Amino acid sequence: MQVSPQDYQNVPIDIQTGKLLDWLVDRRHCNLKWQSQVLAIREKINAAIQDMPENEEIKQLLAGAYLHYFHCLRIVEILKGTEASTKNLFGRYSSQRMKDWQEIVSLYEKENTYLAELASLLVRSISYEIPSLRKQISRCQQAQQDLARREEECQLGAAELRERFFASCKQYGITGDNVRQELLALVKDLPSLLCEIGAGASALSEAIELYQACVEFVCESSEELVVPMLRHVGKKGNTTVYEWRTGLQPLRVERPEAEEVPEQPKEDTIDWGDFTLEPTGVADGAAADGGAPSDEIDWGITLEPSPQDDSIDWGDGESEEVQITVLEAGTEVPEGVACGSDALTLLENTETRSQFIDELMELELFLSQRLVEMEEEADVVAVSQFQLAPAVLQGQTSAHVGSLLATTRALLGRLCTRSMQHLFMILASPRYVDRVSELLRQKLKQAELLLAKKEAMSQKRQEALAEQGALEPKLDRLLEKTKELQKLIEADVSKRYSGRPVNLMGVSL
Repeated sequence: MQVSPQDYQNVPIDIQTGKLLDWLVDRRHCNLKWQSQVLAIREKINAAIQDMPENEEIKQLLAGAYLHYFHCLRIVEILKGTEASTKNLFGRYSSQRMKDWQEIVSLYEKENTYLAELASLLVRSISYEIPSLRKQISRCQQAQQDLARREEECQLGAAELRERFFASCKQYGITGDNVRQELLALVKDLPSLLCEIGAGASALSEAIELYQACVEFVCESSEELVVPMLRHVGKKGNTTVYEWRTGLQPLRVERPEAEEVPEQPKEDTIDWGDFTLEPTGVADGAAADGGAPSDEIDWGITLEPSPQDDSIDWGDGESEEVQITVLEAGTEVPEGVACGSDALTLLENTETRSQFIDELMELELFLSQRLVEMEEEADVVAVSQFQLAPAVLQGQTSAHVGSLLATTRALLGRLCTRSMQHLFMILASPRYVDRVSELLRQKLKQAELLLAKKEAMSQKRQEALAEQGALEPKLDRLLEKTKELQKLIEADVSKRYSGRPVNLMGVSL
């Protein structure tokens, strides 16, 4: 099928952008050695821009990243106006500026060097510069997302640590403003709390009698009193260990001195001690006697010759007798004086407190088991067994036993709370206060570190955002210049083929 000249004129020329330079060289539009020619032209342009007239448009052109052929054409047009006074009768210009730029334009047009340079600029922009800027912007956006996510994680982690800190403070029964002082204040209030718990033991007398009656009924010959410490505390309160052990009130109580643990400094400082750098008196005396000052260290030891022989005195001579006096234990403590561990109350002393808790748990287990037995359906064996029981056992109801059990558990719960356990540990070892304070402070320090990390992440995110804001205008300008280059090349190639439409393929902007 033969194509008419008019239809042939409308057939587009499609050129792959990546092979544009090869296409131009293969069709003899450009010389293969166009790069060396461009280098010479660039040297002339760098020399010419040193002497330019004051013109705003020229300033804008020179402020661009790269001057190419069409920029030079525009500069020549501007110089025709600014250098009009140097034009002679033959239409030539005597101005050196005009001559320089006209020479540059003619060098560009020789062998279509300008077309090869424009094609090279277009390929470089599409293949390298635009993808590089887009990757940088994409990295900035990804960094912002990652940093925002890590900011949120740090914020949540810090909030969680603070919640754990306040939850721990709540368990200790403090507010957390000054952990150490608040814990020490709680320890000072501990004796009054223990006295209240001891006073609450008086409400267990009925439960104790019920337990005693049951034991005596089941174990017929048993006359041993159950839970003796509970009975003692219920009758006399939280007395001293001395009174519990001897049955007599002490005439004087000498409590052991509490160990005062100084608060640790916030900053780690090294105590080097006090050193005196003044010379010793011996050295001064030596200097005063005219002798040279001695550099030796005075250890305070004098070696004097013994007037007798140099033998060692082992101390086994007959002249001296060694006497060993054996003192009976407790002879130094007067009667009626409670000192040491005997001066502590029953609930302060570790051993007696453990016994008190054990007896409370024993009573609780008895009441809970008795309540289960009473709430179960009538058992023939149980009914027949308790027919001969005392009136104290037979007259009990499940509701009354349940109330006794609730009272026992309430008293046990007050004594076995987590805060009370920590107070007992502090009472046993005052240094435990510093340990607890440090553990709680660590949570706050970790929360502060996470918040500081969050601030650092926020700063980095702002930097990434600022970098993206600086790159996006560059990308927009580059895209605009690339589109302009594409149109210029398509129009120039189209002129060489009698106005046929030219399409540069593979340009995705």
